[in-house]
Amino acid sequence: MSFSPSTLLRALPVMFATAALVTAAASKEFTEERQRMVAEIEAMIAETAGQTGVVRLDARVEAAMASVPRHEFVPREYRSFAYRNGPLPIGNDQTMSQPYVVALMTELLQLKPTDKVLEIGTGSGYQAAVLSALAGEVYTIEIVPALGEAARATLQRLGYANVSTRIGDGYQGWPERSPFDAIIVTAAPDHVPPALVAQLKPGGRLVIPVGSLWQELMVLTKNLDGSTTTRIAGAVRFVPLVRE
Repeated sequence: MSFSPSTLLRALPVMFATAALVTAAASKEFTEERQRMVAEIEAMIAETAGQTGVVRLDARVEAAMASVPRHEFVPREYRSFAYRNGPLPIGNDQTMSQPYVVALMTELLQLKPTDKVLEIGTGSGYQAAVLSALAGEVYTIEIVPALGEAARATLQRLGYANVSTRIGDGYQGWPERSPFDAIIVTAAPDHVPPALVAQLKPGGRLVIPVGSLWQELMVLTKNLDGSTTTRIAGAVRFVPLVRE
């Protein structure tokens, strides 16, 4: 079937409206559960402020956590656990992070609405959806094809139009889309990948867990002269960063 340009232009608003309706409908489900989850996250943020340096969530981060339908990114057999404040398996020996950790790492990025963000480790796509609500452009890389393809389908179905996905080795970043205002890594390498630092804008932030069994959550800021400053925002536990 073919369309004339004028027909296609008339169809576009309907397509975007449909995507928006899908997202809105998904967001209305489990509303009370999401609100309860956010309340638990806020309590944990207050309890761990001495370690993380985060006293409370920014209102925009809180709103994103309260609106993104986490149950849409959870395997069907775990959907009833979607809004419990804990990690969940997503297959292929991978997990989706505890909501508290998603909120904390997102907060540490200090995103602006115009920012361009890179995520290493798409997983289920949930973290990318949260970033989508806070940034102008989101680029996310997953090395496991089955996970990356499933996340892409879910993000497209829910209408997250400012998220671009890719299957590949996240250790190398996404050089053709760089530089980035912020980079988040959701799996643990044993050191900070130099390519990610190189692809970060001056003034930008990299939030990454570094270590083996348990990791230090590092917040690396790239200074205007190209040097970096790092601080530790507590201990976390992630699956290892898989490389090609």
